Amino acid sequence: MPKYAALIYSPAETEGAEVPDEVMGQIMSEYVTFGNEAGAAGVLAGGEALHDTNTATTIKVEGGRGGDAVFTDGPFAETKEVLGGFYLLDVGDLDEALKWAQQIPGAWHGRVEVRPIQEFSEEGQPIN
Repeated sequence: MPKYAALIYSPAETEGAEVPDEVMGQIMSEYVTFGNEAGAAGVLAGGEALHDTNTATTIKVEGGRGGDAVFTDGPFAETKEVLGGFYLLDVGDLDEALKWAQQIPGAWHGRVEVRPIQEFSEEGQPIN
């Protein structure tokens, strides 16, 4: 079955903001419910939450492979929304991925982007 990444974004201005415990508890409960339902349906192939973008390190290798690595604290770009986590959905098609993605709490607290996973053969050729 094809796999899709459901990338969970939230408004950048909310990153690192103080969230009351009861609100955070409700949000986390919504994610646990989604995880339990998607897991029970056999469509959840993985997923993780990410730390805030201020913990990111961006790497650029000048001159290509073997060149000088330049490390920069922080994310690659300034954005209005930040990637906060993802789920890997193992479903039959895009329609089914979208059905599940609309149930991810990030879809109503921010946005969820659904993208197909590119799979490769052992020789490195694209499969799908």
